Amino acid sequence: QVQLVESGGGLVQAGDSLRLSCAASGRTFSNYAMGWFRQAPGKERAIVAAISWSGGRTDYADSVKGRFTISRDNAKNTVYLQMNSLKPEDTAVYYCAASRLYYSGVSYSPADFGSWGQGTQVTVSS
Repeated sequence: QVQLVESGGGLVQAGDSLRLSCAASGRTFSNYAMGWFRQAPGKERAIVAAISWSGGRTDYADSVKGRFTISRDNAKNTVYLQMNSLKPEDTAVYYCAASRLYYSGVSYSPADFGSWGQGTQVTVSS
């Protein structure tokens, strides 16, 4: 399995931007498709964005399309989530995750990911 560590969360105001990072170690990072999930209190963990092993394919949940951008740098073993025009409803714990399964975009479920980071809190005030 690959080990993942997220960073970059914080408290921001509506309309602000944040960039989350997820550093991977332990296995060949470029062999994994990556996803960003989020989980708000009382809600299920849901996928926000996904990126294929090469970075050639990216997909987004409708709720973040046009505002969030997922990217990866395989030379740095890192995946990013650029979040712009943040809204209070984006408040959640954000997790990155790695999957060895066939790339499925935002059709992935959490069970498809074998490695998870510890999560980073994003809070957007109105």
